[in-house]
Amino acid sequence: MGSADEFELAGVPDAFQRLWTPHRAAYQQRGQDQVSGSADCPFCQGPGRTDEASLIVHRGRSCFVLLNLYPYNPGHLMVCPYRHVPDLTDLDAEESQEFIALTQQAMTVLRRAANPGGFNLGINQGKVGGAGIAAHLHQHVIPRWSGDTNFMPIIAQTKNLSQTLAETRDVVAAAWDESS
Repeated sequence: MGSADEFELAGVPDAFQRLWTPHRAAYQQRGQDQVSGSADCPFCQGPGRTDEASLIVHRGRSCFVLLNLYPYNPGHLMVCPYRHVPDLTDLDAEESQEFIALTQQAMTVLRRAANPGGFNLGINQGKVGGAGIAAHLHQHVIPRWSGDTNFMPIIAQTKNLSQTLAETRDVVAAAWDESS
């Protein structure tokens, strides 16, 4: 073990600022195996709560759209089927049609609400494919702006988000209502 003098440095300020995010600990500790079925699936539980509590911006017939709780950028949306299925090939024709239509509408809504210069769209299929919640299919719709990637995520592992999730949900939900 080190001397008492070594441990005194723990309280000495350095050049780094730290963004503490203890709310992520539960997600990180449970890892990709956190969802085994619909009973513990946040995408299955979400529609049973209020739109505000679940960050839902639109409810369709077979799919819904919500903000990502851990967004890459402000306005990061996800399109999910209500049905608990893990793979794109599990969707029936109606679900597939609405899944794509809501992805298109999400892009239109985000263009109106936030004027992004582009988008990243993606489905990570399965645990090995990088899905954080592999048990329930979801598609990411991530708005992008010129210069939105800077040194912060790389050097400081920190993202700058200009709005709270509640504020972003309100803006996107209002723009969604206007587009319908």
